[in-house]
Amino acid sequence: MYEVRKRFEISAAHKLNLDYESKCSNLHGHNWIVDVYLQSETLDKNGMVLDFTHIKRKIQDKFDHKVINDVVPFNPTAENLAKYICDELQPYCRRVDVQESLDNIASYVKDDVKIKLL
Repeated sequence: MYEVRKRFEISAAHKLNLDYESKCSNLHGHNWIVDVYLQSETLDKNGMVLDFTHIKRKIQDKFDHKVINDVVPFNPTAENLAKYICDELQPYCRRVDVQESLDNIASYVKDDVKIKLL
């Protein structure tokens, strides 16, 4: 199994639609750090799982220096963004980590493997 990880930074703003009072309901920005993990049992004809440049174009270029609420049709929490990014990079993506700030990281892990409990 081959695995690649691409890390990139996205400078973007968002505001959250919450059912409680929070300063995050106001427009604010982050320098997001995003890690995507891709896997494949085979490589393409160029010897890659997926070209890093393709990942950048598909994800970083879509969000960088944007208001994320204008880009996606859902509440742009870090958790929702992690799943969205994973879905955008199928069939290869197995995990996405979205770091909103130093201590706030959300992950989405694709659940393809069923664990059998004994």
